[in-house]
Amino acid sequence: MKSVEEQLALIKRGAEEVLVESELVEKLKRGQPLRIKAGFDPTAPDLHLGHTVLINKLRQFQELGHQVIFLIGDFTGMIGDPSGKSATRPPLTREQVLANAETYKSQVFKILDPSKTEVAFNSAWMDKMGPADFIRLTSQYTVARMLERDDFSKRYSTQQPIAIHEFLYPLVQGYDSVALRADVELGGTDQKFNLLMGRELQRGYGQVSQCVVTMPLLEGLDGVKKMSKSLGNYIGIQEAPGVMYNKLVSMPDALMWRYFELLSFRSMEEIAQFKSDVEKGANPRDVKIKLAEEIVARFHGEEAAASAHRSAGNRMKEGELPEDLPEVEVMAAEDMPIAALLNKAGLVKNSAMARDLLGAGGVRVDGQVVDRSYIYKVGATHVCQAGKKAFARITLKLE
Repeated sequence: MKSVEEQLALIKRGAEEVLVESELVEKLKRGQPLRIKAGFDPTAPDLHLGHTVLINKLRQFQELGHQVIFLIGDFTGMIGDPSGKSATRPPLTREQVLANAETYKSQVFKILDPSKTEVAFNSAWMDKMGPADFIRLTSQYTVARMLERDDFSKRYSTQQPIAIHEFLYPLVQGYDSVALRADVELGGTDQKFNLLMGRELQRGYGQVSQCVVTMPLLEGLDGVKKMSKSLGNYIGIQEAPGVMYNKLVSMPDALMWRYFELLSFRSMEEIAQFKSDVEKGANPRDVKIKLAEEIVARFHGEEAAASAHRSAGNRMKEGELPEDLPEVEVMAAEDMPIAALLNKAGLVKNSAMARDLLGAGGVRVDGQVVDRSYIYKVGATHVCQAGKKAFARITLKLE
């Protein structure tokens, strides 16, 4: 096992906060494997790179010799996480949650070592909890304290409904740490209230409080809003290798260092060298290619990464993909059909020309042929091609 200083440096890589760092140092000094927990509600069947920020951190803990617990919130998934929500979210059925959970397991083991990963479902203990046990759990916290949470406070002050079951979510997440006797819990910055709940509940149940490591929410390809499928600024980990590769290589230059820190397994020293090379005149695209190859290989294998790179290289040699893509911003009040967007962005003379190209398979978004049904999402940034020579990286912004 590495020294405490070496472990702490890796744990803090890309992290937003470590609470409480002095307590974590004391835990590490024991020289024993710690129990590291991260929970995921299977509310959708597919994950994107934003979700992998936490999973990557779990892998780092694995490499340090600690016991990783990948917790699937099949019970909490039926409540619906209210974090950051301005309205009550409809809960999922048990069938929906379990179906999504199965796909999660197959995806996360592209990153985690399955032989060193404990997979847990929080229904295992929550389904066994009787009414008296649940009342004891709810007695650990007050309504006043719950309303200190930012999203609840805003909804309460603006007279937006808050369902009673939403108050149960942070309590159940916190109790998961009690059930698993977690030493450390990981979560996004939007989960801080729930993570700290775990610390408090562990004290209430006579356990040593867990430490908390919060990770930032990864920005999407627009470089502004968090990665989200609904915003169209995401990279799905099950997307085709070529699509994944093209999206990564086409990202804004300013975003690549953030992605390197949170998504790459290269050392910070190596990344610092890349940054120095770019500052001295190296082509940023060459550096993004290194990241793209690493990420594609992680989820699809080395051969798929090499094939995606060769395909992109062939397009460049044939003059199909210019090195310096023009950046175009289009303003709109809502999502826009691709034909209208190409017209407004100036890649075609008129919408009729766009429709003709779409009908002939002559329009690509991030390297993939699209048809007239394609809708460009507000907030999305993609590399668009109309015909053989018209290219641009287009961002659709809300006017």
